[in-house]
Amino acid sequence: MNSMRNRVQLIGHLGRDPECLEIGDRKLVKFSLATDQKFKNAEGEWETITTWHHVVAWGKIASQMEKVLTKGSEIMLEGKISNRSYEDKNGQKRYVSEIEVRDFMLIGYSRA
Repeated sequence: MNSMRNRVQLIGHLGRDPECLEIGDRKLVKFSLATDQKFKNAEGEWETITTWHHVVAWGKIASQMEKVLTKGSEIMLEGKISNRSYEDKNGQKRYVSEIEVRDFMLIGYSRA
């Protein structure tokens, strides 16, 4: 049961090309992922709500993502929710929730 704690699975499209950084001796990749939820409204018409997620990956997974992902790529990912805070340039404390990728699969081609 422990492996089910803080576990996220998403299928969506990349909103931009992955941003690749070197942090010390580790690679970091970050990008935004759009997921859609479809439903019928009160008039019986289909509506779509898009949710944007901040996604990060480290190390080997980041290297793999850098090679194969581009804006519009459809992927399935598995990871965990990670929360952190930082101070912006004005000294304000900011909070960020991100999906930290453990594994992923490219399941569609870019629609960009």
